Amino acid sequence: MATNSPIEWTEATWNPVAGCTILSPGCTNCYAMRLARRLEAMGQPKYAGTTRVSGGRAKWNGKIVLDEAALNIPLKWKTPKVIFVNSMSDLFHENVPLEFIGKVFDVMQRARHHTFQILTKRAERLASIANQLPWPNNVWMGVSVENDEYTDRIDHLRSTPAFIKFLSLEPLLGPLENLDLEGIDWAIAGGESGPAARPMDPDWVRSIRDQCVDAGVAFHFKQWGGVQKKQTGRVLDGRTWDQLPTAKASAISA
Repeated sequence: MATNSPIEWTEATWNPVAGCTILSPGCTNCYAMRLARRLEAMGQPKYAGTTRVSGGRAKWNGKIVLDEAALNIPLKWKTPKVIFVNSMSDLFHENVPLEFIGKVFDVMQRARHHTFQILTKRAERLASIANQLPWPNNVWMGVSVENDEYTDRIDHLRSTPAFIKFLSLEPLLGPLENLDLEGIDWAIAGGESGPAARPMDPDWVRSIRDQCVDAGVAFHFKQWGGVQKKQTGRVLDGRTWDQLPTAKASAISA
């Protein structure tokens, strides 16, 4: 588990689940597939057999690992942290049992001194089981939307009782005009990075920024991306955007 995450919009990662399945175009160059392959090579059994090699690159093969031993890790972190849940998987993957998802939510409910951020592409399953889960105010729920073919995920997110609802528009693979941001608190946008990164039109980002500003939704621009993301940076029209849903977040009580 990383307690100093390089991800710009969080502080730590917690992975009670490992492994996934490619679902939509945003998954094609997922960094977690490459990392899982490296972690397996380094001898970490949790990631053993979760990827295959295709075209010289690591790809998820659908194997899901439930790490019961990792469940209580956030309870051991006494200093409050912002924690990205399952950076190496999708908590709402169809092969993660509802019972195990419930255990993850129970830990988040007990660790009220932390803020937990969950992202899923499996928004239909999220919506279908949301009423069977506790939703403490320290849990932020988000969906990933890479192009306009997947904006229905936002409607599924909106149907949940999550206190903070957010969008990860990354890797941004096409324009997202006329987003329905009703009930959305935060939007993250960014280009794809790493090997074979697909290009992002700057105007796609500007449009999202402007829609967020008009709707009063906090906006975070993560990166331009590319093969060398550190070189391209994250400055948009002369400034960085690091907004958080602070108005509602400040209302979270332990």
